[in-house]
Amino acid sequence: MQEITELEKRITAALERIGKGVDRLSSQARPAAPSPAAPPLSDAALRAQLEEEKSLTAQLQARLRAAREREAKGDLQEKVDRLTRELDVQGLELQRMRRVNASLREQLEALRTAQATGVTEPHLINKSLMAELDALRAMRLTEVAEMDEILAALEPHLTEAGHA
Repeated sequence: MQEITELEKRITAALERIGKGVDRLSSQARPAAPSPAAPPLSDAALRAQLEEEKSLTAQLQARLRAAREREAKGDLQEKVDRLTRELDVQGLELQRMRRVNASLREQLEALRTAQATGVTEPHLINKSLMAELDALRAMRLTEVAEMDEILAALEPHLTEAGHA
């Protein structure tokens, strides 16, 4: 950002020098008393200076564009990093849900087997209920992660609307 400010200052200075050169050209067009302190510059010399200033201005503008592009790429990289982190969180939540659902299936199968043999075992019922609670918690955490992602996507729009 500091580099952009420096480039803007240099462009402004170059434009001021161009303006002074144009003023000198227009003052030479009017008959004036010759100044003994500075010898008058020829038209060709002034044009050469003007071309030099235009060249410098073009170079500075190219640098400014390049700096802005680098800044935009940095913003893009930041966005990619944020989305990658969100994707990692969702992946972890999905793995947790798969583990809990596999555990729930196992507990339900054990409960069905015990019920088919006619034996009711309270610890199997407790284990299956705990597995079901874990599944519900995992689902809740997945939903929270999805809501966080949605809020992160909406936040720039909400702040923009708040400033308008």
